[in-house]
Amino acid sequence: MNTLTRISLTIFLLLMAAVYLPIGLWAIIAPAQDALGLELPSFYEAVGLSVISPIGYSEFAGIYGGINIVIGVMFLIGVFKKQVGLFAIKVLVFLVGSIALGRFLLMLLGSQAGLPAEINAFLIFEIIVFFIGIIFIKVLKNTDHVT
Repeated sequence: MNTLTRISLTIFLLLMAAVYLPIGLWAIIAPAQDALGLELPSFYEAVGLSVISPIGYSEFAGIYGGINIVIGVMFLIGVFKKQVGLFAIKVLVFLVGSIALGRFLLMLLGSQAGLPAEINAFLIFEIIVFFIGIIFIKVLKNTDHVT
């Protein structure tokens, strides 16, 4: 792997860790932040959802918290273990691609039901990360081995 690719990959892995790890931690802390006296912005408002039953807190912690923490940790490990980094990018491409597809389908179907077609910052991020991830997968596939 050439130096530019290695540096670009490391930067991407660190950026993704810096995005996903704090989101996961924030999602786990969110249900208890008032009790802990933390003055953080509302995670629930940031993602546009609210909890209406106790199981909802568990869902936030599991889906938003657990998944994002593991993804963030995989990216950190991937900085040092390139095979883990490549695997993390493949997982991320699958996840953000799936989420973006869901948002896109809602725009198509929702517009038929009178819902506004909204292109939000999350969707833009997911599309950009999807294509950057695809590029890294192709570039790394064309190297003899990932070191």
